[in-house]
Amino acid sequence: MSKRLLLTVSGTILLAGFFHAAPVEAQEKRHFWSGDWSLTVGAAGLVAPSFEGSKDWIFKVSPMISLSRQGSATRFSSRNDNPSFGFVDTGVFRAGVVGKLVFKRDGDTDDDLKGLDPIRFGGEVGGFAEIYPTDNIRIRGEVRRGIRSHEGVVADVAVDVFDDLTPTVRVSGGPRLSFASAEYFDAYYGVSAGESARSGLPRYSPGGGVKSVGAGAAVTWKTTDKITTSVFAEYERLLGAAADSPLVERRGSPDQVTLGLSATYRFDFSLD
Repeated sequence: MSKRLLLTVSGTILLAGFFHAAPVEAQEKRHFWSGDWSLTVGAAGLVAPSFEGSKDWIFKVSPMISLSRQGSATRFSSRNDNPSFGFVDTGVFRAGVVGKLVFKRDGDTDDDLKGLDPIRFGGEVGGFAEIYPTDNIRIRGEVRRGIRSHEGVVADVAVDVFDDLTPTVRVSGGPRLSFASAEYFDAYYGVSAGESARSGLPRYSPGGGVKSVGAGAAVTWKTTDKITTSVFAEYERLLGAAADSPLVERRGSPDQVTLGLSATYRFDFSLD
């Protein structure tokens, strides 16, 4: 899937949601920021692969941030959701901008990366859209473009089915699918002539396409009205250009497992 196609699909979804909600917003709000908002912040501590494609596990901490309008519709959030700002929210459809921090990856991260070009600290920015076809199913898609760390495009799609066992305990889970452009694969899985000479890995020039498929599950406990905690597990199977990379075939594994705990706090506020 090309970068142009990924960006076109994302833009079409976001514009469709915006124009669907805009007339209502114009009647009810003085400004687009007016109204009641919720800011959710927190962190997840997890045991995960040392790097994408690694066979070794390490402990990591990742931030969890979301800003959205308050509403009475059923809400769902996942550890997989990157920090986002929802500027369209109809109760059934929500869309906005999304970002992700990308941390440095080099030979100091793992000995298996020695000789390969480093991934610099940076980020990914783009858009997201999510829809609730029923009260207990959420479908969310994100399309992000790398900044500084890489020049590729990544698209993630997740479907989550959730059910409340009690008023404070929720279980959820569902499939995941990820795509990436050739530029992303080249940064993370490609091996140039210079890298080959330094690392001992054969040269590899990947194209774009499906990056991975997988599934995730979580048990979430609403500890208080403001605090939410969760335990989760994720499995990801690398495919295509990622799985065929000599970095994965010779030094890593296409099977990626993540286990962790998270906690978030919600701040409610109003803007005129």
